[in-house]
Amino acid sequence: MEIALAELAPRPGEVKANVARVADVVRGTAASLVVFPELFLSGYRVGDRFHRLALQADDARLLPIAEAARASGRAVVVGAPMVGPRRGEISNGVLLLRPDGTLFVQGKRYLPTYGPFEEGSVFSPTDSSASAPLGAERLGLSICYDAFFPEVFRALALDGAGLFVCVSAAPVTSRRLFEKVLPARAVENAAPLVYVNRVGVEDGVVFGGGSVAFDARGEPIPIHPVSGVPLGSDERLVTVELDTSEAARWRPFRPVLRDVAQRPGRPPSTSTRTPEL
Repeated sequence: MEIALAELAPRPGEVKANVARVADVVRGTAASLVVFPELFLSGYRVGDRFHRLALQADDARLLPIAEAARASGRAVVVGAPMVGPRRGEISNGVLLLRPDGTLFVQGKRYLPTYGPFEEGSVFSPTDSSASAPLGAERLGLSICYDAFFPEVFRALALDGAGLFVCVSAAPVTSRRLFEKVLPARAVENAAPLVYVNRVGVEDGVVFGGGSVAFDARGEPIPIHPVSGVPLGSDERLVTVELDTSEAARWRPFRPVLRDVAQRPGRPPSTSTRTPEL
C-alpha cells in the first residue's frame, strides 16, 4: 500500500480553508491512503473556539474531502475536534474517510495537560480503541500522546489492526521522544506504523514534523517526496510503500499477541474478533 504523509501546517480556526487544503492534496497524490496531522481541520492552539469548530459525523463541512476521496478512490485520515455524545462535550478525534463515503472516528485516549498542553481542559478522553476497516485491511488509529501508552496499541492489535496510523501535533522538543517510542510500538505488536506530525507555529508553540514510517521490526521505511503539490517552506508531502502482509507474516515469529490472548486476565479488547496471529 502506498501511503502519503502530509506534514503540513493548518490555518488556525479556519475549517473551510483546511478542508479545501486536504481535498487539494488528496487529488494531487496517487497514494491509496493520505494521512494528515492531529487537529488539522481546526488548528491546535485555538482555545475556546474548539467548541464552535467541532464537527459531527454527518457534518456538511466534510463534504469536499469525502468527494475528493470518492472521486480519486483514495482514503483519508485527518485530525479534527468532534462533537461528543453528551451535550457540551467534544473529543480530539482522528477521522478515516473511505472512498465509499463511510466515516470512522477514533477519539484520543490520553489528553496531555502539562507544559504547553491544555487538552484536558477542552476535550473529553475516549475510553476504548477499535480497529478501522479499510478494504481488506484493518487500521489502528491513534493520536500523538497515545503513543506513550502501549496498551492503546495492544488493544488495537487485539482488535485485528495490522497497520498503525498515528497522527500528531507534537512540538519540536518532543521529536526525539517519539523517535524512540514509535518503533517500539511497531515491534511490540509486529505491525508497521506510520506517524504524521505537523509543522508550523501557533501561539508560540513550534511543531516538530519528523513524519516517518516503520516496518514490523521497527526499522524505518524509505520516504519519497511528492512533486506538483504547493507546499510552505517547512512543509513536506512524502510517500511510503508499506507491505500490508507484514503483520501476518511476522507475528508467528514474535507471537506476543498469541501469548497475550491466551493468558488469563489479558488486556480487554473492544471486540470479540480473533486477532490475526
